[in-house]
Amino acid sequence: MKSRWLGPAAALVLGFGVWQLAGGGYLFLKAQLAQVLLERSWRLERVGAADARPWPWADTRALMRLRVPRLGVEQIVLAGASNRTLAFGPGFLLASQPPGRPGVTAISGHRETHFSFLGQLRPGDLVELETPDGRRHGYRVEGSRVVDVRQSRLRLASDRDELVLITCYPLNALGPLGPQRYLVYAAAEETAARSAPGTLHPQRIHAATGGPIPEPKP
Repeated sequence: MKSRWLGPAAALVLGFGVWQLAGGGYLFLKAQLAQVLLERSWRLERVGAADARPWPWADTRALMRLRVPRLGVEQIVLAGASNRTLAFGPGFLLASQPPGRPGVTAISGHRETHFSFLGQLRPGDLVELETPDGRRHGYRVEGSRVVDVRQSRLRLASDRDELVLITCYPLNALGPLGPQRYLVYAAAEETAARSAPGTLHPQRIHAATGGPIPEPKP
């Protein structure tokens, strides 16, 4: 009796395994294709193309390129920070300031994919943002902190050129999205040089006004 059921059971297990592998392969290929299309979108942005969307139905575009030389990180930053956009890459909060001017440039990303490196950043690390006009804006990491979105709000006004990278916290959590966010703060190189590494600017510590910290951005 036992041997009668062994064949069908093995076939069922094998079939389930093939289905799982096929599903994983589809997601992998989809992610790889998306990156190819994003690179194409970035090249079109660089030459000022009228329609530089990565795909015809996209509601975002390649806005800048983010690099962290010490970690070998290089990613395309997309316009907007909706969950749909963040599935393909880190997103620029449209309410924040573009790089290179006084104010805060805010970029959000998923902790388990594109922004999984945030916990490895340390004071003094260089973070570069390249815009389609070819300009590179260098920022030096000054520090990080964990905030609760129910109690804190992200301040987007500043008299300095600053960058904040945002992801969900705890960084290695596997459970549902919680209220905590992990923020890495950096300042433009010319202003960071005037601050001691690891020292957060007072304006950041007492940030209480401005737009809310993004909610569903794990």
